[in-house]
Amino acid sequence: MAQLQRIQPCLWFDRNGEEAARFYTSVFPHSSIGPITHYSDEGREFHHMPSGHALTVSFQLDGMDFLALNGGPSFRFNEAISLVVHCDTQQEIDHYWSRLGEGGDPAAQQCGWLKDRFSLSWQIVPEPWMRLLVSGEQTGIDRGMRAMFAMKKLNLAELLAAYEGR
Repeated sequence: MAQLQRIQPCLWFDRNGEEAARFYTSVFPHSSIGPITHYSDEGREFHHMPSGHALTVSFQLDGMDFLALNGGPSFRFNEAISLVVHCDTQQEIDHYWSRLGEGGDPAAQQCGWLKDRFSLSWQIVPEPWMRLLVSGEQTGIDRGMRAMFAMKKLNLAELLAAYEGR
C-alpha cells in the first residue's frame, strides 16, 4: 500500500466535488481519481444528501493528493486560499491558464490569478520569474512587478524584458 501524504488538502464543494476532481485530473499530467465514498441514508437529517451521492473523492494532481468533499452549500471558496501552479515555460502557463480558466470568472483574473468554474482560485506562475523575485536585483524586480500588475495571464517574455529594462 502506498504511503499517505502527511498533509492532504480537503476542498469543500456543494455537490460537484466528483465533477471537479474529474476536471482537474484531466488538466494535469500524472493525475488520477482514487477511492470515492458515498452518502447513505444514515444521518440524512444532517447532510441532506441523496443516498449514493459521492461524499468524498480522493484524487491526485501531478502526484499530489487531494480530497474533494461534497459538504453542501454551507461554505464557499474565496481568495484567502489558492493553489499555485509553477510553470517553466510560456507554453505551460498558456495551457494551465486556458484549461483551468474554462468557464471560470474572467473578472477574477489578475497578476496570474484566476478563478475556475468551481470558484477555486489558482495562481499560474512562471518559475523563472519567481527565481528572480527571490534572488534578482531590486531595480529589475520593481520594473517586472510594474509590468506584472498590468497583466492578467502572466507573460514570461514580457516580465523578463521588463526586469532587464527592455
